Amino acid sequence: MNRKDKVAHEIKKVVSKTLQEDIQDPRLGFTTITRVDMTPDLRFARIFFSVYGDEAQWEETLKGLKHAAGYIRRVLGESLGLRFVPEIDFKPDHSAEYSIMIEQQLEAIKQQDQENDNERRKSGPQKARRRTPKKRA
Repeated sequence: MNRKDKVAHEIKKVVSKTLQEDIQDPRLGFTTITRVDMTPDLRFARIFFSVYGDEAQWEETLKGLKHAAGYIRRVLGESLGLRFVPEIDFKPDHSAEYSIMIEQQLEAIKQQDQENDNERRKSGPQKARRRTPKKRA
């Protein structure tokens, strides 16, 4: 694990803890920090978040996070001890929703296959047909 990854991991921990314990904004109700991407020079951090809710809830959460960005950055500066506190940018992460959708589609396909197998079993065994070569005239 290189330094960039270690700093990103620490930023994720600090931001998650800050959102849970320090910030009392109702727009940030069910917000989860999913990952943090850092530039190699550790000057910029892109923080990805996930929210349980509809599209309006996502937008409100993004507004709340941008509003609290200065405070979060100050907390990062106090806890990380870096020479430069990275600029932070919040981005929505819809990967959890995407994986749930894929899981539902796979389950629907599996259920459809089971229904097709049940119908084939009900109709009884199929008569095997032999292929005979065509006769040439």
